[in-house]
Amino acid sequence: MQISIGLSKKTDVTAAMEEASAKVVNPSLLILLSSYEHLEKATQILSQKYAGVPMIGTSATTYEGSESSDKRMVLIGFGKDIVGDVGVIRKLSSAPMIDIPMMEEKIAKVQAGAENTVCLEFCTNDEERLVTTMNVALEHAGITVAGGTVFGAPEGASSKVMVNGTIYEDACAYALIKNLSGKIRTYSELIFKPMEGVKKHIATGVKLDTKELLTLDGRPAASVYCEDAGVSERELVGNVLTNPLGRVIGDQVFIASPYEIGRNGSLINYKRINANDTISVMELEDYEAVGAQTRANITQENTKISFVFSINCIYRHLLYTDRGYLNTFLGEMAKLGPHIGVVGGGEQLGKQHVNQTMVCVVFE
Repeated sequence: MQISIGLSKKTDVTAAMEEASAKVVNPSLLILLSSYEHLEKATQILSQKYAGVPMIGTSATTYEGSESSDKRMVLIGFGKDIVGDVGVIRKLSSAPMIDIPMMEEKIAKVQAGAENTVCLEFCTNDEERLVTTMNVALEHAGITVAGGTVFGAPEGASSKVMVNGTIYEDACAYALIKNLSGKIRTYSELIFKPMEGVKKHIATGVKLDTKELLTLDGRPAASVYCEDAGVSERELVGNVLTNPLGRVIGDQVFIASPYEIGRNGSLINYKRINANDTISVMELEDYEAVGAQTRANITQENTKISFVFSINCIYRHLLYTDRGYLNTFLGEMAKLGPHIGVVGGGEQLGKQHVNQTMVCVVFE
């Protein structure tokens, strides 16, 4: 796959865009990542410079090489060996289905294949509703959704995404990318396992609109968590970096991160938990070994890696930073091939919205 990556840390947005775009020539599709304060101006410049080129973007802390930065501008250009289109799902909080007919038209236009096409997305909110809605259009074509929740908007400000030069809130920006020169594969990395010596629980009380877990086995969720994890309620939120909740479905686990204790001992989470879900308190595995296995799988399954795009949860980012491992982790990811990553407030892959997970898209 033909891929070009432009970077800049210049503080002036015009100069940053000039530097980042210098390496991106004749793109078929563009992805813009910038600081929050640069997004609107960068969007204006980009849409004028590359008029008619499909593009999406958002604000993000980005990964490149062995460094992370919340001030870097990144411009990713896909070359002539892709077929691609972009679109928006609006009104995520109320009526996202209105934009699905247009998405279906774009899927037909791209002539997507199950092994060489991905739907890469950035969303602002209502992730469970988003993945359910998008899969109405994507599932029949065998296309996988991979993306992240926008993270890092200033306090009191709204997260934003960009599609073809227009900024949206309460929305998802997506790019359908079909690789004409190889396959596209998606991966997720989980560095937790159910705690040994504690039982699994049933979610007996939930409040879906606030992503609130009221009770486990008929008891206040916070009390059950604290007993299993061996912490006090005062320590609970800080303990989530190493002991989140897991929604267990067969041999699969999907992470949910509590961030607040609600009234009467409930847990308010970044991922929705449904009534009668099987829930386990999780414990941290050897994340260096897990990461090495993930990268070995990627290397084995992809004969020639052209580009890797990753979404790494903010809680993993904080964990690795606290433990002095982040730069090592990024350096190892860079060894796979050209790699750009973003920090997400949540991750989406296939039919699931998850927390504390890494999602990767690998382009041959």
